[in-house]
Amino acid sequence: MAPCLASPPLVLPRSSLLTSPPLVRRAVKSKVPSLVQGSSFLSSPFFYQYSPSLCRGLQVKHLLIRAAHLSHSNNGCPHNHDDEAHTHPLEGHGDEHKHEKGGHSHTKHNHSHCHAGECDISLNAVQRMILTVAAALGLTKLADALRDNFRLCCLSMAMLLLAAVCPYLLKKQVGSSIQNGLAFLAFPLVGVPAILDAAVDIAGLKVNIHVLMALAAFASLMMGNALEGGLLLAMFSFSHIAEEYFTERALRDVNALKESNPESALVLETDGKSALPSTAAMTYTEVPLKEVRVGSYILVRAGEAIPVDGEVWQGRSMVTVEHLTGESEPIEKKVGDLVPGGARNLDGMLIIKGTKTWEDSTLARIMKLTEEAQQNRPKLQRWLDEFGERYSQAVIVVSVSVALLGPLIFKWPLIGNSVCRGSVYRALGLMVAASPCALAAAPLAYATAVSSCASKGILLKGGQALDALASCDTVAFDKTGTLTTGDLICKAIEPIYGHVSRVWEEPKLERCCNPNCETEALAVAAAMEQGASHPIARAVADHSEGKMLPSLAIENFEAFPGKGLEATISGLESQNGGKHKALLGSLDYVASSVKLVSSSGKIINAAKSSAYGSELVRAALSVNEKVTLFHFEDKLRAGASEVVASLKKAGMQILMLTGDHGSSANRVAKAVGIEEVHHGMKPEDKLHCIKRLARQSGKGLSRGLIMVGDGVNDAPALAAATVGIVLAHYASATAIAVADVLLLQDNIDGVPFVIAKARQTTSLVKQSVGLALSCILIASLPSVMGFLPLWLTVLLHEGGTLLVCLNSVRALNDPRDGWNWQHNMKKLTDALATLSYLFHGANPSQRVQQSAGSLS
Repeated sequence: MAPCLASPPLVLPRSSLLTSPPLVRRAVKSKVPSLVQGSSFLSSPFFYQYSPSLCRGLQVKHLLIRAAHLSHSNNGCPHNHDDEAHTHPLEGHGDEHKHEKGGHSHTKHNHSHCHAGECDISLNAVQRMILTVAAALGLTKLADALRDNFRLCCLSMAMLLLAAVCPYLLKKQVGSSIQNGLAFLAFPLVGVPAILDAAVDIAGLKVNIHVLMALAAFASLMMGNALEGGLLLAMFSFSHIAEEYFTERALRDVNALKESNPESALVLETDGKSALPSTAAMTYTEVPLKEVRVGSYILVRAGEAIPVDGEVWQGRSMVTVEHLTGESEPIEKKVGDLVPGGARNLDGMLIIKGTKTWEDSTLARIMKLTEEAQQNRPKLQRWLDEFGERYSQAVIVVSVSVALLGPLIFKWPLIGNSVCRGSVYRALGLMVAASPCALAAAPLAYATAVSSCASKGILLKGGQALDALASCDTVAFDKTGTLTTGDLICKAIEPIYGHVSRVWEEPKLERCCNPNCETEALAVAAAMEQGASHPIARAVADHSEGKMLPSLAIENFEAFPGKGLEATISGLESQNGGKHKALLGSLDYVASSVKLVSSSGKIINAAKSSAYGSELVRAALSVNEKVTLFHFEDKLRAGASEVVASLKKAGMQILMLTGDHGSSANRVAKAVGIEEVHHGMKPEDKLHCIKRLARQSGKGLSRGLIMVGDGVNDAPALAAATVGIVLAHYASATAIAVADVLLLQDNIDGVPFVIAKARQTTSLVKQSVGLALSCILIASLPSVMGFLPLWLTVLLHEGGTLLVCLNSVRALNDPRDGWNWQHNMKKLTDALATLSYLFHGANPSQRVQQSAGSLS
């Protein structure tokens, strides 16, 4: 058994995070996200991705746990440090309970410690001493009870506001006495956690917004202005409780996605039999989700989530995938239908045969992609991370300079009197006014936009994708599977060259007279396309289903991307069962593979003279240089023309990149309204075209390019574009990995929406930054000049923070809608109802209904 470490590292428990101010939680999570154990909301990467690093890196309760562990270690530690983690019976940890704390619910408070250098957070001697003294005096428990308690915050603010008006309502002596009494009663409610947190942060040489506020408040108290100091802390606490509400609301849809993931599955016991027992005889075992194997039979009851991707084996039910794709209408699922993991069973009982493990299922892939989003932070967030701590230090230096140099340069009194405010008072006002709370809240719009897109079935890989989308002015669409459904239908099979023939009058070309010729051609194509996922392969498989086709053997199979397939076929009756070379692919590929150049020309001419024209999608099959033409019809995707029109209205340049021949591509382009068409392109041609257009954007000819594809064979082009948007329904793992935006619904309606959302978001962020800087300037200069009392400076500062949060939440609005006063009034009543819920503990939905009823 390994000995205990003298100074074990720290893991931050969820209970401490839940009782900490929102900026504290996000600062802690941004430093050690992999160590935090929390609910789906706290573990969401979007929660700490957009939070500023302008706040406390450590929280007192976390440090107290560390100090207690140090004390425990000094007496010997019986735990095995070879394990990944171990627990200690510290108060409030290691248990599972649920309680109400200031209107917030916390569950499953777990605490663990990491070892062997897993964490890099350490305490110095001064911090340990502060925590030891605080614990001995009982200040730590008191601070935990008071910290971010909404009711106590409102109570302290009410007492302080009453104290402020007492001298004006009562006689001077009586009013002053009541004012002082109320101020000194209210101050500890907000002051105890503030001073303890600030002391630990200062001892750790950390300077942030919480330190600035605490210094200003307690300096005001020391100067005899307890009322103003208390108002400062109360309004600061209230504004961050409100910010937490707006942040949680912004991330509501992302959190719902994570919470839809079940922890286990009910796996039926089959005893190795291929057939399931009768319903009455079924028994099941609850298996952890990550241990469910492919081929397991899973029982899903009404109201439960489907654990993994699978096929309906028994039962019929209505299933909703709204939280996955944004599709609000429930879908009926019956035997043989595929269902994604995370979908919710609404009514009947289903037995699902798992087709994928949990790691490969739809919901797990989405969750993995959201975790990757934390690496793609927007430019503003990266700038704030680099700028934040230096800015806070600069504010303190400037404030101290104002306090010390004011009496020397401007002849201000140091402490102040009834005639002139002192330099220390002015410095405190500057410290409060210049604090970057509002500036730090500006990136909240990115999180709001990500959540808004998630509700529409659009998954963004971080706020960086929004910045890139807003900078683009060109959209390139793939054709098959993107502008069209990709579900091809085989309309005809036409022998055109080399078959047993007779001469037709018009045109004078050879046509096959063997009635089995088309059947054999279909059998060869079906055998060669077996297992492929390309639209033509699916169309051939569908067309061959139910038909009596000869059994063929395939050898020496080889695929040539962008061209076609080659194999050796045996078993054809018309060829006496021998082995023959077969080619399947584009007409040019098949025609170029014949031995004689003259034969190649004849094949091309025969195809041009086809009775079915050249507007349909075509594929050519050659067996022993006997060529057959397959004609496929590809239907336009519903709403494709409206999407193109919407993008044009938004000022976007539209073009099409496709591997199909010109006539088919032009037919689709004309139908949807696209003028610029690039046809006959192989995957590498699409890549070169995207790179060329990207170089043009670098020369100022275009601001950026968006590539929209179905992800089947255009992954290189998606990766090379400024922004890659992929329809995730058929997309390959490679395409999903390189794409920046995933459309979870099987349509392209989300393309104009996400572009409009990106432009809206970047506009809101710019507005928020401008608003934050304006509030800092408006409050800072008058405070230094002595025109504003400290309480009014605090009001302007916190009011600016709330305005920035409110402005950021506007990203929840549909960017394509204009101003709607009824819609915005409903949002206001929703916010008021939620605040009422925090105070009274009532049902927020009932209060929203009551508020809406009073308005009507």
